[in-house]
Amino acid sequence: MNLSDSRTAGQPANESTSAAGNPLPRLSAAEAVFNAIRSEIETGTVDVGAKLSSESTLAQRYGVSRSVVREALRSCTALGLTITRTGKGTFVIANQIAKDLALGHYSARDLNEARPHIEVPAAGLAAERRSAEQLEHLRDIIAAMTAEDDPEAWVGLDSSFHAAIARASGNKVFANIVTDIRDALTHQSETLNMVAARQHASDREHQNILQAIESGDAPAARDAMGAHLKAVGAALDSILGA
Repeated sequence: MNLSDSRTAGQPANESTSAAGNPLPRLSAAEAVFNAIRSEIETGTVDVGAKLSSESTLAQRYGVSRSVVREALRSCTALGLTITRTGKGTFVIANQIAKDLALGHYSARDLNEARPHIEVPAAGLAAERRSAEQLEHLRDIIAAMTAEDDPEAWVGLDSSFHAAIARASGNKVFANIVTDIRDALTHQSETLNMVAARQHASDREHQNILQAIESGDAPAARDAMGAHLKAVGAALDSILGA
């Protein structure tokens, strides 16, 4: 199996074409590697307790870079299928998805319960208090996200957007909390994009948040952020089988 790290030139970002000319869903290289590894684990091709091949071996097998393999393995770990032990490798610990996602020091459910109480009011305050420089920074992030084809780069921008809103709120408590959970947000976004194809929907939701902040409409900013977080929660529920 050989995968390309980049999409075919001239084709839409999320489609490819079959020999018969019919459009087919087009996965990023990381998604394809993740799906291949996940399938081997869930079907028992790779037993629970087994050690996966090294990143370099997997990269060679699938014809991708090691960073692509690393991204796919992070999602396997977040889903509770594998664990990576420093210096020893990645091991299969379950053949079905866990009841919650492990995101470093936090779980996905912990984040989902807490974020509306932090980021919804922060968005409203950002609409009222953001400076011209902060607004321009938010615009730059959204423009970069919309144009970004690299899933790993996109999730970094995603967490930057949420952190920038918290800073624009002018509330240091909100800003510090979002900074503290930023790595967990990045891993959650990465997994949701890979498993639930959330990137394009998130782009639209982020644009709605930005528009409300631009217009200084605090209620609309709170509503837009709330709608975004609700959609993230629904995607998590679908993954976890809630």
